[in-house]
Amino acid sequence: MEGGLGMLKFIAPQIPSLTSTAIWHTLGMTQTSSKWDLRTAMTVQVLRHLMSPNNGREPSPIGKVQATTLKDPGVKGKTWVAKATVKAPGPQEEDLRETVFKAIDDMKDGEVSYVKPELVDTEVEWTGYRPGATKDEPLPSISEEEKYKQMLAEPTRKSDTTILYFHGGAYYLCDPSTHRQLCSKLAKETGGVVCSVRYRLAPQAAFPSQLLDGLMMYLSLLYPPPGSMHEAIHAKNIVLGGDSAGGNLAFALLQLLLQLHRTSSGNPKVKFHGKEVDVPLPAGVTANSGWFDISRAMPSVLENAKYDYLPPPNHDDTLSRFPSDDIWPAKPPRGDLFCDLSLLDHPLASPLAAESWEGAPPLWMCTGWEMLHDEDAVVASRAASQGVKVQYEEYEGMPHCFGMLMPTATNGDRCLRSWGDFCRRCVEDHASIKTNGTFIHAKTGKEDEVEVTKATSILLEEARRMMKIAKDRRVKGYEKEAYKFLISNSPHYTTRLYLKPKCSICTQSVAFLHVLDFRIMHALSSQTTGSIIGTRDPQFLVAGLPQVPSGPPIARPAIHDV
Repeated sequence: MEGGLGMLKFIAPQIPSLTSTAIWHTLGMTQTSSKWDLRTAMTVQVLRHLMSPNNGREPSPIGKVQATTLKDPGVKGKTWVAKATVKAPGPQEEDLRETVFKAIDDMKDGEVSYVKPELVDTEVEWTGYRPGATKDEPLPSISEEEKYKQMLAEPTRKSDTTILYFHGGAYYLCDPSTHRQLCSKLAKETGGVVCSVRYRLAPQAAFPSQLLDGLMMYLSLLYPPPGSMHEAIHAKNIVLGGDSAGGNLAFALLQLLLQLHRTSSGNPKVKFHGKEVDVPLPAGVTANSGWFDISRAMPSVLENAKYDYLPPPNHDDTLSRFPSDDIWPAKPPRGDLFCDLSLLDHPLASPLAAESWEGAPPLWMCTGWEMLHDEDAVVASRAASQGVKVQYEEYEGMPHCFGMLMPTATNGDRCLRSWGDFCRRCVEDHASIKTNGTFIHAKTGKEDEVEVTKATSILLEEARRMMKIAKDRRVKGYEKEAYKFLISNSPHYTTRLYLKPKCSICTQSVAFLHVLDFRIMHALSSQTTGSIIGTRDPQFLVAGLPQVPSGPPIARPAIHDV
């Protein structure tokens, strides 16, 4: 009853706009009526209302929004789910962490700032297709280990394909439980199984927490930790996959693995659960509507808005657009939910910025005429031009992750079947994979060949330039917003913080943004006296809110604990 009332409250205010959408679409009077069917038009309209910051509703705290996407609906029907917890290496093993941190530092272009996370135990859902179940049939009341065994014993499991899957949700929403039907579909199409990862979510865990989780899980498939219910899986049978932010994580993990291979004289090795192990490349990597540019700098973010439901980018409201709760603003505060602003154009946070894909296994990417179209096309084009086998699919007029939203629609079903088929061929018929691009027409499903190296006219250098502009705009917006946030949230704070011309820990001059980071951190944590931060101005020694130092910002060092 509660769920029904909630749905009624959500839908009721939209009835006028939905009615208008239906009428104008049916009359062929909308910009998208030639590309969409009525169901697509109505679905996008509902999602726009849900995601728009200007929908007439008071914004909810991030924690509340996040929690609604983490409610487990249970498992029923033609889906196997066996839950497991994969143990992290002990605290005495720093090798895996340091491997990731070194790659971040080696691949950076300028100063970056991030908190170094610990390794943690990670939950996964082994997901498979359950052909003999009825629509509403629940899972049998047996142990997770027995569910896993029965899943592997299904007669439809005819392939050794294992997809290591990372769910989407902008890095702060969703869960393996929200993606069970998709993972079951992929398991059906491949004849294999899916290992869906419950990686750490932002804003509670910032980059590179998710990358650490992804690397640990990849190694755990190769070299099962003690107590695992799965046996070792060869790299030639593993395909990485994800949608949206999960696609970002899959391709960021690939970039990390490529970096290890680029910087090793032979096969890269790491210490994992007390043993030195090889770090091979997987059989393939896939992304459905991959979010490869965290800065959201590409032209399609604005130009393709009419075909999509994603909210527009906003470069100066990171703090204020979400009401404060116990997880946001983060501590220490940062200008993006997922990462520090200095990392927006880092190739391990935004794979769009990656210089080289040379040596990568076969890649599969699909995109619509969505806001993320350009970043997907640039990565596909760049990789193909460097000799990587790329299967690229562009769906005319389709919104973000359309295949998951409308899996029974003609093009939605085609998209998911193609995705699964590619994963299977990476494992079973690797030689059959060639670089090819396909443009799929809306409504008719007609297919035209596309030269992948020419999927977009945007070159990497231009993409990086636009990302840098977007990052700088975000930084400037955050400076202004943080200053206002400090004044409005800590009126007493100005009598309690004393500033010095240099950082008392690292002895470097610091930028105004660095000052703001610490001022807000002190304000939020209600510390007594700050004595950490200064600016380029040697006279900046007084208590209280100072004037903003003039001149261009200078690179800030990493943030220290206080």
